[in-house]
Amino acid sequence: MNFASKMIRTLLLALGLLFFANLCAPPAAEALLIGTKQEIELGKGVAADLEKKYGVVNDPELQARVARIGAAIAAVSDRKDIPYQFKVLNSKEVNALAVPGGYIYLFKGLVDYMPSDHELAGIIGHEVGHIVKRHTVVQIERSLAVGVLFAILFGNSNSAILGDLIGSALMAGYSREAEREADNLGVVHTMRAGYNPYSMLVGMEKLEAMSGKSNYGLFSTHPDTVNRVNAIRSQINNDFKVRPMVTEKDKTAQVVDGAWSLPAFHVKYAGYTPRMRAHLAAGKIYRVTSLPDYSSDKLYVNDLENAMAVYYDEDREPVAVVTPQDASANGLGGMNDMAQLIVMRIRERAGR
Repeated sequence: MNFASKMIRTLLLALGLLFFANLCAPPAAEALLIGTKQEIELGKGVAADLEKKYGVVNDPELQARVARIGAAIAAVSDRKDIPYQFKVLNSKEVNALAVPGGYIYLFKGLVDYMPSDHELAGIIGHEVGHIVKRHTVVQIERSLAVGVLFAILFGNSNSAILGDLIGSALMAGYSREAEREADNLGVVHTMRAGYNPYSMLVGMEKLEAMSGKSNYGLFSTHPDTVNRVNAIRSQINNDFKVRPMVTEKDKTAQVVDGAWSLPAFHVKYAGYTPRMRAHLAAGKIYRVTSLPDYSSDKLYVNDLENAMAVYYDEDREPVAVVTPQDASANGLGGMNDMAQLIVMRIRERAGR
């Protein structure tokens, strides 16, 4: 990454002097040297390299969609001093990157794996969290500091080598503390922007289901993954008081709110486990029934491929999806019976 050579020369002496302080700093320490202007310049170079390596997906509609979701997230973030950009890279990898200066990249494989806007909002919300906290900038400074030490010890001041350290810093996984901070902000961002509050939990389960096939930092196999999941759920249900919630029994999942509940989800559908389906339904009910102009008359049932769905108004993403197996396991006559029961239960809840 020769684009960073000039900046590296400028920072070289200062990084050498601050090496030990920076190296020994806490995992979520703030950047010491690289300011906003320098961060943006670094990001431009990294972004150019990534786009050259992978290419940007030639799909204006998809790019506009991701940009729209990203803009909504960035608008509610606590960092607005940078020009955010959101793009999809032409790679089958299930991955995403937060580049300094506000460049957020989703890989095509990730977009295909998470088709709904709400899922993508959870991913983007997390990545914007890394930008807000400048986690990647901290990693770059620490990586460059190590390079400076080696240059001093071995008499090698090759700026290209130090430039490569920037690339390594960007591709390295974040510290546990940095991931927790981004988790927290991911939930905050999706809540503020009006997306499904459970979107990050759904994304986490989806990526965990890949059994380590993904190198996506948000759901890397840290030993504390369970703790992170529990922290996100607690943040959603306790801090933001989101209701309804989801309970699980055996392999089934149910949307509940005190004594109120929906029929349980029993099977996987379209890549979504019963727990994912329940979380998406719970979050959708929370959002729909919180609308200022909510009307139960706008709930309706429509057919899907081998399933039925409950929709609200003109929203293209369903409130809940029902399969024949769900209906049978709940002792109902068919999918339409279960779908109509869900509509009735939502109306009952909103009318309490």
